[in-house]
Parts: sequence; structure tokens; C-alpha cells
Amino acid sequence: HTDTHTPSCGMQVRTKYSHHCSQTSLPPQAFRRCGANMTLAKQTLELWRGTMKEVGGKFGTGVLSYFKFLKWLLMFNIFSFLVNFGFITIPQLIYHPTPDIPAGVSFKGLEILTGAGYFSHTVMYYGGYSNKTQGTGGRSEYNMQLAYFFTVAAYMVLCGAALIYSMASSFRKKYVLADSGLGGAWQLLCSWDFSVTNEKAVRQRKNNLRIQLKVTFTVISETRTKSCHYGVFLGTWLLSTGMALGCGASVYFLQSADKVSGSLLEEAATLLLPFVVSLINLVVPLFYSLFKKIEHYSNPRMQVYAIIVRNVILKMSILGILCYYWMKDVANTFSCWESIVGQALYRLVIMDFLFIMLGSFFGEFLSNVIGTKCIQSLGVPEFDVARNVLDLIYAQTLAWIGIYFSPLLPVIQIIKFFILFYLKKVSLTQNCQPPRRAGRAAQMQTIFIAILFFPSFVGALSMVAYTVWTLPPSDKCGPFRGLNTTFSAIQIWMDDLNRVDAFQWTVWIYQHVIRSEIFYFLVSLIILVFIYIFRQITQGRQLLIILLRQQIVNVSSSELSGPTCLVHQSCCVRSGCVYVMMLLKCRSNIFS
Repeated sequence: HTDTHTPSCGMQVRTKYSHHCSQTSLPPQAFRRCGANMTLAKQTLELWRGTMKEVGGKFGTGVLSYFKFLKWLLMFNIFSFLVNFGFITIPQLIYHPTPDIPAGVSFKGLEILTGAGYFSHTVMYYGGYSNKTQGTGGRSEYNMQLAYFFTVAAYMVLCGAALIYSMASSFRKKYVLADSGLGGAWQLLCSWDFSVTNEKAVRQRKNNLRIQLKVTFTVISETRTKSCHYGVFLGTWLLSTGMALGCGASVYFLQSADKVSGSLLEEAATLLLPFVVSLINLVVPLFYSLFKKIEHYSNPRMQVYAIIVRNVILKMSILGILCYYWMKDVANTFSCWESIVGQALYRLVIMDFLFIMLGSFFGEFLSNVIGTKCIQSLGVPEFDVARNVLDLIYAQTLAWIGIYFSPLLPVIQIIKFFILFYLKKVSLTQNCQPPRRAGRAAQMQTIFIAILFFPSFVGALSMVAYTVWTLPPSDKCGPFRGLNTTFSAIQIWMDDLNRVDAFQWTVWIYQHVIRSEIFYFLVSLIILVFIYIFRQITQGRQLLIILLRQQIVNVSSSELSGPTCLVHQSCCVRSGCVYVMMLLKCRSNIFS
């Protein structure tokens, strides 16, 4: 029995016994048809599935990784919005549906850019939430302090777990278990899906295969000679680091303009700082890209890694300066300082979005016009995946920092990412060309996830944790007003539970487990032991793969004879043809 619809490089042979077993073990045809329809419906309802296939077919997996990363971050923000809106905002609106707007404050329109004015008295920010236990007048009680604390804490913990899992899974698939021996021959002979019959789908798969082969040949042709331009490297790194520190210092001195808005002019003046920060994030990375003219890395991926590291240092140094100013100056100056920080983060998110749109216009549209109309030697620009992904990481870092100060900030991020997806898709198809020199997109995606975890998520988590455990909350606004720290709400809750006999076990766990240093020491020790065990298992699997591959080479050496075959064998071993030859030989033996 032969199955001609299976996507493989040859026909699969099944014995009569296996055919009989498959008939008896398979579920009825109706259930299989139902499962196929459900799978088809799931694929149809998947967000941007057709657009993703179109982008991947025309521009390759490298450019597609940007859009996948954007969609992934969009899911983070949708989850954050649902959690915050469901557990924090809705209870506040149920018991206090009308915000406490002072007399004389009205919506002027400028609040859309500044986030101040009318918005500062709404549930958009920390100061718009009550510190009272809701529902004490005969209705069910709802503790806003505990809801606010546990909602933010649960979201950060789940985000951290998702990032760690994604990073570990991607690293295992793309680095540890990646089979570097499967070269262009395997992709050329054994990767076509013969079940694809649609003409448009066939063209997309042909483009995908062409770009994948281009990636393989690019990696094979990379030179591995060590460059001797150490002086040039040292100079460019000192210059880029100095520029990052200088930009951070200039941002710190501009903080004086970011003050409480009174008049309309003062409210508009608060846009100066986010304007300068976004301008730095737009211009300086373009200046960093000029370093490739003089550095001349022997490995193209090292050039990309250098650009990524420089941009990360720049963006994180600016965010570090801003966080230091918010924690040291703003927290000790303003009466409702949490809302002031939330407004600053709102302005940074809005201004970053505007500059991303300007970057798409000036960086891609004008470059296309200049390269095709004026200076044709420049040609059509390529889509800079690394720079655009780092812009997404920067935007998500702002959202994570603002989760405590502005619970509804994810709404702005959702709108921003939706518009950004279609904007980048149109700019890509109209202004850019497929990459002339492809790279390993899978490994780059792993690096992007790692950067999103550290320093992005870890830095934002440190900022929120420092605020919760150390800084005193505002006395006049917010759910934690009147407490020494935000975490004091948990201690008050434990004292209340201590009076109830049924919850003594909860108090014991809190006092002897959660607040115990020995518990965290043991957890860390167990994690290290598991990491060591999995590392040994991974190394064993890698060694087994190497041994099996060497056995395949040895078997092929014994099968091939003659000087012509030996030369052909040596070429095939380097390009991965041995696997195809052995597969075809095994199949020919089966058929014979």
C-alpha cells in the first residue's frame, strides 16, 4: 500500500500487517472528518495567518520573525489588559462608576498625547483607584488593595514563566538539537510538500525554499578567519558606549521639564522629554549602522550581534536613567507620584509610536525613492529586522514598567501593535526588497527572546519590585495610601487571617515559608540541580548525534568505492548529501 499524499522525498511503504492495524485502530471516518474541520477552522480563525504566509513566502523567515515577534507581544498585552480590566478596573467602575474630576478640569484633546489633564483623574492611572474594601454596604466585599497587588504580581510571574519556557524551548530546538549536517541537498530533495496543489501556495513554498537554500549557502560560505582590526573594534565600541552614556546624561538633565502640568502650555512642555528620548532612539541606531563600513567583521552574524548589543546598551541606559529619576526625585517630590510616573510612561509609549511611523517613512519610503529615482546605486532598501525588533522590545519594556503605575496602559500597546503590524506590512511590500544576504532567523529569534527576558523583563521586574517593597506609597491617592510600603497590605491581610482559626495554616505558610530565607535557598539549590541534570542529558544527546552521524559517514564510505566516488563522497559529506544518499539507498533496498 502506498500513500502518495504524504509530504516526503519518496513513497512510504507499509506492510499488510501495518495496513490492517491502521484500519482497526483508527477512529471512524466521521470523527476524523470532524477533527480535520476543527483544525481547518482553527487555522482560518488564526490572527494574520494569510499575511504571515505571504510575508514568509516573499521575504523569508528572517523578516517573518519580526511579525511573529510582534504578534507574540500583542498576545502578552491582550492578556495583561484582560487581567487588569477584569480584576482591577471593573470592580472600581462598579462601585465608583464616576471618576472624581475636580472642578474646572475638562477634556481638551491634548490629553491624547500627554496623558495628563483629564486622564490623570481616571482609572487610567494608579491614583484613580480606591483603597477601600468595596461592597461593605450589604454587597459582597472586594479588597482593592489585595486585588491590585495580586493582579500585578500574578501577571509578572506568568510573563516571566512564559519567557523562560519560550527561551529554553527555542534554545533547545535552534541551538542544542539543531542538525547542522542537513544542508542544501536535504532541503532541495526532501522538503517539498506534494500535497500542495494551489498555485499561489506553490509559489509561496518555492520562494520559501529558495530563501532557505540561500540561508544555508550563506552560512556555508562564511569565512572563519579572525580579523585583526582590534584597534578599529576598540574605537567603535568606546565611541558607541560613550554616546550611550552621553545620551543618558542628557536625558537626566532634561527631567526638569517633565513636571506637573497646570496650564495648557506646561502640559505641552511635558512632551519635550519623550520627544528627545524617541529622537535619540531613532537617530543614534542609524549612526551605529555606519560602523559596519569600517569594522569588516569576518562573520556577518557578528556584525548583527554588535549592532544589537549597542542598541540594547543605548535603550537600557536611557530607561535606567529615567527609572532612577522616578524613584529618587519624583517619589519624594509629588503628592501622587505614581500617577506622575504613569503619565511619563504614557507619553513615552505614544511618542515612540509616532517616531516608529516616522522611521518607516524616512527610513524605508524615502530610501526607496532615493534609491530608485535619484541615486540608483543605493538600490531598494532592505528591512532591518534587528533594529525593528529592538524597537518592539523597548516598547514592551515600557509596558511592563507601567503595569503598576498605569493598569490600562496595555490598551495603548494593543492599539499600537495592531496599527504597527499593518504599517510595517505595507511598508515592507511597497518599499523593501527580500534580503540579499540571509541569516539564520531561528537563532536570531532565540536571541531576541533572550534580550526580551534580560535585560528587558528583569529590569522592569526589578523596578516594580523595588517600588512595592521599598518606596512609600502616596498619602492622598491610590489603593495603598496610608501604608508604609505596598507590601504592607499583605501583612495587614495576614493579621486579619490570624484571628480566624480556619486560616491558621495560611498564616503559618506565610511566616515560615514565604518569608523564610532557607526556603528560597532550597528552591534555588533544586533549580541548579535540575539545570545540571538537564545539561548533562543535553550533552549526552549531542554526543549521540555526533556518533550516529559518524556511523552514517562510515557506512557510506564502505558502500562507495573508486576514486570518483570518493571525491563525490567528500563533497556530499560537507553539504549533507550523505543523508539523502543513505535514505534513497534504504528505500531502494526496501522496494527491491
